Amino acid sequence: GSALLAVLWLSAALSAIAFSVAAGVRSETERVGNSEEDVRAYYLATAAINRAILHLQWSTNSASDNPFFIPGQPQMALDFPSGFTMVDVIPETGKLNINTAPPQSLMNLLGALGVGPDQAFQIASAIDDWRKPAINNQPSDFDQYYLAQIPSFQAPHASFLDIEELLSVAGVTPDLFYGSWVRVGDADRSHLAPRTGLRDCVSVYGSAVAFDAAWVEPAVLAAAGVSGDAIQNLMNRRSAGPILQADLPAVTGDDPDLAGKLQVARHTIYTLRATARLRRPDGSLSDLRRTVAALVKIYGVNARPSYTILRWYDRG
Repeated sequence: GSALLAVLWLSAALSAIAFSVAAGVRSETERVGNSEEDVRAYYLATAAINRAILHLQWSTNSASDNPFFIPGQPQMALDFPSGFTMVDVIPETGKLNINTAPPQSLMNLLGALGVGPDQAFQIASAIDDWRKPAINNQPSDFDQYYLAQIPSFQAPHASFLDIEELLSVAGVTPDLFYGSWVRVGDADRSHLAPRTGLRDCVSVYGSAVAFDAAWVEPAVLAAAGVSGDAIQNLMNRRSAGPILQADLPAVTGDDPDLAGKLQVARHTIYTLRATARLRRPDGSLSDLRRTVAALVKIYGVNARPSYTILRWYDRG
């Protein structure tokens, strides 16, 4: 009986080890498969960025000349044998210029993003302090704050070179910069909705007067003094389809808030954000999505070089 019990316990132990090894092998196999799919989707999204650059170089104001992209079109749907990609075409002129926007406009923008008045004043003051020369070469209150951080650093007191510098400005959190999710609706039918971040509203290449009608965020128009009704009318029109050059007079109409603050044109600096999904053997699309982005300056198809990638984001 003792020998039988020993054999049974040994069999149970070996079975547990076998199940553990099998579970480990299965999880590692799935992990490797997901990693492989992620890498393939990354290069598919990269290919979509390159193709989108070509379509931007070939773009005209006529849909008959270039069926792939015309100014005012917010997205490109690009199909490949290995998968499908959707590329967001975001003109930098649809954003507020972080280097020239007055502090009041920055406060208005922060308020439209849900920041309280006192905090909005502090952050706008910190941004203004960051980009202005130091007074008599004396450290400001914000400089004292930066020097007390670990690791410590100093504000450049010069123009922003990259929009990511905002992450170092006093009061700017990752949620405020990248955006976040907020719950909207009542308790029974609530859902999560995206909240726009600063990176979608400001740029070192942004505009100070007229903004691209296809991609300008409502918060940017609010910062420029456009009324809520005018902003809502624009969003309703944009949800009905792309706003092209010929549509702009009808969109602005006689509204003094929108006249002179919207444009649809062929720009030179874009943020291209490509989201890729691989195609399975049965033709369906994978659930995995991989997004990459690039800040691109377009010179023209005949120029050498024809474009320059100013910034690349492996995780768009």
